[in-house]
Amino acid sequence: MTTRTASCSCGQLSATTNDNPIRVSVCHCLACQRRTGSVFGAQARFHRDAVTITGESTQYVRIGDEGSKAIFNFCPYCGATVYYNIEGNDADIMIPVGAFAEPGFPSPTFSVYEERKHSWVSLPDDIEHMA
Repeated sequence: MTTRTASCSCGQLSATTNDNPIRVSVCHCLACQRRTGSVFGAQARFHRDAVTITGESTQYVRIGDEGSKAIFNFCPYCGATVYYNIEGNDADIMIPVGAFAEPGFPSPTFSVYEERKHSWVSLPDDIEHMA
């Protein structure tokens, strides 16, 4: 297995894992678009016990469309989100794929909220698609 480290822009907050992601997904919801400043969010899910967090973080809690709470942990200095979790799912942790800054990172296998996807975004046909 490969050791991977995700970090914020200034390097103060990081998440390190030597495990493979459980799943890599893309989310096209409007909240992820706003959070990332991009047209979708891409995240990798890991078992929490396989991730070591280093540094100080500030949290932002967002209520999802179905009432679940997502707790985002971001660097208080540069503002970059490094990890988050969904309330009630303490076994897993999600890390934005871009925080790894690794072009060879595994590609997504799941795409959600595609009804909000920008018309010019194309994803592989062989991944699971959800409207």
